[in-house]
Formats: sequence, structure tokens, C-alpha cells
Amino acid sequence: MPSTLNATLPATGRPFTPVPAVEKQAAADQYAAVEKQEYRDAMARLGSAVNIITTDGPGGRAGFTASAVCSVTDSPPTLLVCLNRSASVYPVFKENQVLCVNTLADCHESLSNLFGGKTPTEQRFEAARWMRLATGSPILTDALVSFDCKVTQITSVGTHDILFCEAVALRRNDDSHGLVYFDRRYHPLMRQLAC
Repeated sequence: MPSTLNATLPATGRPFTPVPAVEKQAAADQYAAVEKQEYRDAMARLGSAVNIITTDGPGGRAGFTASAVCSVTDSPPTLLVCLNRSASVYPVFKENQVLCVNTLADCHESLSNLFGGKTPTEQRFEAARWMRLATGSPILTDALVSFDCKVTQITSVGTHDILFCEAVALRRNDDSHGLVYFDRRYHPLMRQLAC
């Protein structure tokens, strides 16, 4: 079956004319009207899993709460994590180049708040049980799933770095329910059991 991406479009009889840079900038300016708070309010309507991202290595141990995580590809198994460059944990993650994405269960709301606030690092980690897999990054023992990763690429966009992370080990817990963040509140996500 031919790919629709490779399909040839019918000729229109009109020659291709490149758009001058001035016109491109004018078009971009026309669409740059979304205000920061308006964007943040709209993004609050986008439900997402809650994760604690951890690292340990030469730069030290650190962790933070994140919802800006998603799959990139399964070959190689890669996901991305967005991290604000002004975050206090940023230098640690940048130096270590390894991390673990711990997807939280419905019982982890308080742990999410702890890792999302100004709590000192040691107190954050003392609030739960941890183990290690391949990279040495802390694995939350009762997380829904933990993706132990090496950082393979970093791209900067605005205030954040996008960390592309290749999973080198996984750990799953199939006995818990999920936790999502939607409309600036936590919501349990009940797992459906097969009949």
C-alpha cells in the first residue's frame, strides 16, 4: 500500500514562488498573539500523567515533579522530559546525563507535591522507598512504571530544555491505579480489570 506521505500531488499549472522573508515574518507576527497566561490556562485543560523525574551521579542526587513527559519512539525506546533551565535541579540533571521517569500511582499525591515544591532534596527522598536499576537513578519502588534512561540529546526551546531519553531498563507495577493532573488538580485514574 503506498504511503499517503509520499503521494504525488497533481500539478496546478502555477509555478512555485518562494515567500520572501519579510512576508514570512509578517505571517509569524500575525499568529504570535497568544498571551502567556492564556496559554497556561488552556494547558491546564490538557490532562496528563504525573511523574517524578530523578537522577543520581557525579552532579549529585535530585528530583522534580513533571507532567511534560511523552513517548517519542519505540525504536530505540525514547521519551522526552521538559526541564526549565532556571530550576534549581537543572545543573544536576545536565551533569549526570541519566534520569528515571517514575510515573506516579494514585497514592502519590503528597509525594508529587513534595517533589514539586521547595523541600530540600534529602527530605524529598526520605518520604518514599527507592531502588536502583541500570543508570543508578532512584527508582520509586511503588511507581506505576519507571523508565530508567540515559539522556541522548538536549534541545533548547524558550525557557526549557527538552531532554531526549533512551530507556535502558524498565520496572512496572500492575497492581495500582494512576494519577493524572487536570484543571490544576489531581485525579485518580482507575485501572480497568479485564473480564
